[in-house]
Amino acid sequence: MSGELYQEIQQYYAWQMQLLDQARTDEWADTFTEDGVFAANAAPEPVKGRAAIAAASAATHRQLAEVHELRRHWLGMLTVSPGASADELHTRCYALIIATRKGGEPRIHCSTLCEDQLVRVDGAWLVKYRTVSRDDIR
Repeated sequence: MSGELYQEIQQYYAWQMQLLDQARTDEWADTFTEDGVFAANAAPEPVKGRAAIAAASAATHRQLAEVHELRRHWLGMLTVSPGASADELHTRCYALIIATRKGGEPRIHCSTLCEDQLVRVDGAWLVKYRTVSRDDIR
């Protein structure tokens, strides 16, 4: 794997997480394939498809806005491995979600392991399948 590709994937995640943190949920959902899956061990069922992913994310942002909480996603310890073809990658990273209520101190909301299957579609990387495992539930 080239350093250039690794840097491209790091940039992809920085852009993707900032979309999420800015509540740009439709744009964030567009970083998944049309049939993409978001599976989290904190949720009873995986969320399937862009529209459902956008709706779930928007609902979470509405709930956070009601309690005046801002969340930031911080990804680190990223590994990138080749997939079955040149247009597929597997990634693994740790993600901290930092929560801050208006007037309050930042706190770690949760620590997770994030594992993705990325595919290149029309020159852009998209998430085909994301698994997020919270450390406190594992």
